[in-house]
Amino acid sequence: MTAKTAISTPDAPAPAFTFHQGVRKGPFLQVSGQGPTDPATGEYVHLDDVAGQTTRTLENVRAIVEAGGASFEDVVMLRVYLTTRDDFAAMNEAYGAFVAKYCPSGVLPSRTTVMVGLPREEMLVEIDALAITD
Repeated sequence: MTAKTAISTPDAPAPAFTFHQGVRKGPFLQVSGQGPTDPATGEYVHLDDVAGQTTRTLENVRAIVEAGGASFEDVVMLRVYLTTRDDFAAMNEAYGAFVAKYCPSGVLPSRTTVMVGLPREEMLVEIDALAITD
């Protein structure tokens, strides 16, 4: 049986609640929901700019994936949570540029996008990820 391991990196925001940034078990690496927080300052960034928040959030996800011994190419699923449908186009454009850059194979992760209420008013977007390594 493979041990379950907590993933932690200073290159992504420290979790605010009772969870780890990520958890790895065998080839599976689950990244907890990330938001648009600068890991160095702990401050929310790009207020009222969903594109900027999407990019910062994906950078946080990528940092945790890499801390878990994987690469963004290993991400098979991303779940995007938005506070309003009106932000979808801007999020999708920033998201598309990011995944194209970090998935040079051209095989992009699967994705689900859901409109929800998020834990902090400053957050326009939250993203979690599942990566699988060989």
